[in-house]
Amino acid sequence: MSSDRVVVEADGGSRGNPGPAGYGAVVFDAGRSRVLAERREFLGVATNNVAEYRGLIAGLTAARELGAHEVDVRMDSKLVVEQMSGRWKIKHPDMIPLAQRAQELAGGFARVTYTWIPRAENSDADRLANQAMDGEDAITSGVAPGADRTEPQPEPQQAATASPGWTGAMGAPTRMLLLRHGQTELSVERRYSGHGNPPLTALGRAQARSSAQRLADKGAIAAVVSSPLGRARETAAAAAEALGLPVTFHDGLIETDFGKWEGLTFGEAQLRDPDLHSRWLSDTSVRPPEGESFDEVRTRIQAVRDDLTASYAGTNILVVTHVTPIKTLLQLALDVGPSLLFRLHLDLASLSVAEFYPDGGSSVRLVNDTSHL
Repeated sequence: MSSDRVVVEADGGSRGNPGPAGYGAVVFDAGRSRVLAERREFLGVATNNVAEYRGLIAGLTAARELGAHEVDVRMDSKLVVEQMSGRWKIKHPDMIPLAQRAQELAGGFARVTYTWIPRAENSDADRLANQAMDGEDAITSGVAPGADRTEPQPEPQQAATASPGWTGAMGAPTRMLLLRHGQTELSVERRYSGHGNPPLTALGRAQARSSAQRLADKGAIAAVVSSPLGRARETAAAAAEALGLPVTFHDGLIETDFGKWEGLTFGEAQLRDPDLHSRWLSDTSVRPPEGESFDEVRTRIQAVRDDLTASYAGTNILVVTHVTPIKTLLQLALDVGPSLLFRLHLDLASLSVAEFYPDGGSSVRLVNDTSHL
């Protein structure tokens, strides 16, 4: 359903500041007679201000999904209203990436206004935020065209909460949606493909489009970060277009350098360097000839993880990269040994999800999902 002008009311709260936090957001039609969409999510441990910004981001994302051109934002957070209106500076490091994401979303509308309202006038969003803090399942729901606020609402779709709960991890995680690139000719022929730049095949481009549609349907993604290699670039470009986001390239996300084995099949590499190839398959410190060891890749990917969790703290980001970097990020999130690199299979254009928490905790929510293909 498309609505030219909508009203977004958003709120966030934290019981302890910082403490258990959640947000709520409601999208109304221009006259506030119909609820068009609702959002709520538990954020783990966070501050009031973080939760309020996350509520704004969720409301703007929902408005974009509804096809709105103009948005009137109403919130009882003086800080968010004044900062988004450009009257107050944004100094706190936790606020900067959230404000930037909100500004990116706002830039996609013809007009966005921000109005402060008393808490009593923000009761719908406040209710959802409190439901989120009470641990109720996150919701991403809309209302059928023509429904008014007194009619029964559709059953909400369930989504993952920000914290797995039983792990004891504290704070809102940086959630990395790890997307492997689509098919290339080298992957069809099962050849080592490292620093080379084979383009996507026709099937690979179709895989990228299918992945992009799934991610667009999911929403709530703050940034797209990609390996600079061509096959990842093409895959990331499709997702970024669907999400309405720019692509940021990170050199650390490139695939393993297979050196002299680049472009060879497993059998050809084994025939060329039988002893070295056998040792490489069992020892992550061994390098291919003129290449890079898996231990060196791990060191590189650890730095990428630290960089991304600092730059995109507490948000969902799409990371488009290659099989070894994704396996390594999953290995880091699971805190397991190197055998995972040899035992875990990841399909082309598959989606995995790893979370990294500010207190050092981590979890894995999804591995090798290809339901969108």
